Amino acid sequence: MRSDSTTRGVSAAPSRSLMFATGMARRQVEGPIIGLASSFTDLVPGHAGMRDLERAIEHGVCAGGGTPRVFGVPAICDGIAMGHIGMSYSLPSREVIADAVECVAEGHQLDGLVLLTNCDKITPGMLMAAGRLDIPCIVVTAGPMLAGVLGSRRLDLVRDTFEAVGQHAAGEIDDDDLYCLEEAACPGAGSCSGMFTANTMACVTEALGMSLQGCATAPAVSGKKKRIAYESGRRLVELAHEGLTARHFMGEAAFRNAIRVDMALGGSTNTALHIPAIAHDAGVALDLDTFDAISRATPHVASMRPGGDHFMEDLERAGGIPAVLSVLADAIESAPTVTGPCITDIAARSRVVDSDVIRTRETAYHEEGGLAVLRGSLAPDGSVVKQTAVPPEMRYMEGRARVFDSEEEAMQAILARAIEAGDVVIVRYEGPTGGPGMREMLGPTAAIAGMGLSSSVALITDGRFSGGTRGPCIGHVSPEAAAGGPIGLVREGDRILIDITSRKLDLLVSEEELTKRRETWKPRPPKVSKGYLARYASLVSSASTGAVVSPPQ
Repeated sequence: MRSDSTTRGVSAAPSRSLMFATGMARRQVEGPIIGLASSFTDLVPGHAGMRDLERAIEHGVCAGGGTPRVFGVPAICDGIAMGHIGMSYSLPSREVIADAVECVAEGHQLDGLVLLTNCDKITPGMLMAAGRLDIPCIVVTAGPMLAGVLGSRRLDLVRDTFEAVGQHAAGEIDDDDLYCLEEAACPGAGSCSGMFTANTMACVTEALGMSLQGCATAPAVSGKKKRIAYESGRRLVELAHEGLTARHFMGEAAFRNAIRVDMALGGSTNTALHIPAIAHDAGVALDLDTFDAISRATPHVASMRPGGDHFMEDLERAGGIPAVLSVLADAIESAPTVTGPCITDIAARSRVVDSDVIRTRETAYHEEGGLAVLRGSLAPDGSVVKQTAVPPEMRYMEGRARVFDSEEEAMQAILARAIEAGDVVIVRYEGPTGGPGMREMLGPTAAIAGMGLSSSVALITDGRFSGGTRGPCIGHVSPEAAAGGPIGLVREGDRILIDITSRKLDLLVSEEELTKRRETWKPRPPKVSKGYLARYASLVSSASTGAVVSPPQ
């Protein structure tokens, strides 16, 4: 065991003494020492209910013959951080989480980890740490919240609060309506109830083979979730004894399977950042073209909010990720899972309970999967759109550029009703370096949708979007403006071409004119010059490679 260096032999007497000071018995010191990386916090609804899951995991570890030791990991709620400087810290917090888990696991030479997580950046940060450490690991995602209810209407955070802001600005609802919606949309603990980034990453984690079967969709408030937490603790001790480490499960085939499930669910565009970053730490090469190729070959079989009308509780009732795997069985590649059976075996023995929530290949909602990667003169290194959430009439568009150098400027114009049908809103200097931190644009996109413009107005950014975004919204434009990318050369009134079917995103300006603009373009001073964000901006890579932080060359 790794922990032998701190528990065995005469030289480990000081270490053992310190362990005894924490209340550990000698018998506990002699068994596998299992870290429980908990991201519990009262600040985040997806994490506020984790105390019960911590206890269940601890009981499972003890039942397996291990000794659980809890340590904390930070968590940020993207919904609360949205629309202000706080969102600049969201994506960078992914690296902090991975580093924190690495530091504790290596500093104490833990024999394995149960990674208790739920929300947007915390799950990928945990998985990055697992791949980097390559020790026995299991991920427990704390589960989705139930749908909100107002009368006979089911609610979610995005449509019924973020988009309601746009409806309020358009005069469609009043203050009392907004008050009722904000109180009812999020009824309790759990990650937001649609296929937004948190739940997309939970589904990806199960499809990757890194959480137990059924974990992704079991609601946060359910007894099933507690049982899965208990079994995860017990199973982790078995993995430690068997020497089965994270990279045993996180191989090339597993990543392709995870992307297939993501595409079938129409998940968040953020997976195009997170999955490559996880693969990078697991030693697996993965690029944007892999996403596009798998998406072209994968049907969209579950139409979840924000693009559709089903909630996570519907997906759970319909059979969860095992049922989705059964629909995709002919494309699923053999890969081990922490559950025990090969993922192809799970696919073969599972079935769909509700064929409207999870459709067959023949009756799929769309022939292609959730994401499309667009390239062209505006995005030479690529950009990403959730194509299954784009109205058919907006898959091809040529429009007038409306240019803004920050999210706040764009939001002000949208709420002032200065954006018209046929406009293409450009929000730049919001990339990984320029932001810094690549802020999500849920405020502007939700306002556009709430004002009834999502079938006539597009938004393009070198920032990114929430998993709750719907409509013709293209993010991750690379290279970003701060790196001298073409998006930094766009001027008010330029014509922009969007062709999702042909995977094209072009700035319709002559090369001669662009050359003149490049000659006069100058890098902007950094928005942040101190603290963590300044360090992050100096080290982060392009969105096209997962916005990973690597040592300086």
